[in-house]
Amino acid sequence: MRIAKKTLTFRAFMRLSLLLAGAGLAAATWAAEPAPKDTTASNPLGGKAAPPVAAKAAAGQPRQITWEELVPKDWDPSKEFKGMDLSALNDGDPRANELLMKMQEVSNNAPTNPAMNGADIKIPGFIVPLEEAKGEVTEFLLVPYFGACIHTPPPPANQILHVVTSKGAKFRAMDTVWVTGKLQTLRNDSMMGVSGYHVNATSVTKYTGGAK
Repeated sequence: MRIAKKTLTFRAFMRLSLLLAGAGLAAATWAAEPAPKDTTASNPLGGKAAPPVAAKAAAGQPRQITWEELVPKDWDPSKEFKGMDLSALNDGDPRANELLMKMQEVSNNAPTNPAMNGADIKIPGFIVPLEEAKGEVTEFLLVPYFGACIHTPPPPANQILHVVTSKGAKFRAMDTVWVTGKLQTLRNDSMMGVSGYHVNATSVTKYTGGAK
């Protein structure tokens, strides 16, 4: 039950972010433009699939994780915005700009899960390129849903991984991949978003379904 509550508060925060950064703070937009569904290991393209049980890794092998595991169980990003009447805010309202700035601050400073620091992990997600060399991506952000950081506002920092590859990967923006490597709770600021985690990737492979 606690996991379900955490997921709901996270989604509520994402809906609020999309609303404020999108079509002018109209309450109708919130209803018409729900946030993208969370990506999970069994459902990396989003949708209504139920999140899987966390996989147990064999000895010496990376553990397949879900995006939910990166969020501290007691973190509620929407608590500072509860009770606010968004329908009372119009385009150009200074209070709307102040609220957007506050939301951005909460998102950029979203806490990481210390239990994940140093873990050897495998996780699916979408690529947001940061650095390329000879047509290959050498540094990128990994995000949990399509369009994040490019077509929609960045997710909270604890839902963005800063990935550096040991060798270039032949992928483009928003390609779906598996990333394997050591996870660190290390903040990084980039022009595309603030990440709360860093991964030195040992492999970046195309997602083809399942845990292959």
